[in-house]
Amino acid sequence: MSHPIIRPARADEYDEIARVWMESWVSTGLAEASNFLLANLRARVRREIEDGWTLYVADDNGTIAAMLALHLPKLYLDQLFVAPAYQGQSLGRELLAFTRVQMPDEIELRCVRENEKAWRWYEREGFVFENEEISPVTGFTMKCYRWRRQPAE
Repeated sequence: MSHPIIRPARADEYDEIARVWMESWVSTGLAEASNFLLANLRARVRREIEDGWTLYVADDNGTIAAMLALHLPKLYLDQLFVAPAYQGQSLGRELLAFTRVQMPDEIELRCVRENEKAWRWYEREGFVFENEEISPVTGFTMKCYRWRRQPAE
């Protein structure tokens, strides 16, 4: 595999992005793949872009290896999902570094409480737990995190 390039997503890729999102979400063990889930994610990608998402992909020579959804005005990392075939190769860390370039001073995110692998990773990456809340979109209990740039010494 070559090294994926992070770039803005194109509208003609939204369905494939939703498929990668579903496969990555299913890999957490918190959901099962289904046509219903895929249809919901496809609709959600379009709706969230209308509501302010800036959507990026990690492109591996035409294969979408990951998706990253940011809400830049809110300093919010909304979604970061790496396709199962690309997990464990530091692509998530590269996407997070890219996010820190886009939002260099502060980033907020939420992570499903049961997705322990993800929230522990964010904690290792310097995010600080703030509180829990129920997602009005999914109904999941979400752990809320924030990262702030440390002032120079």
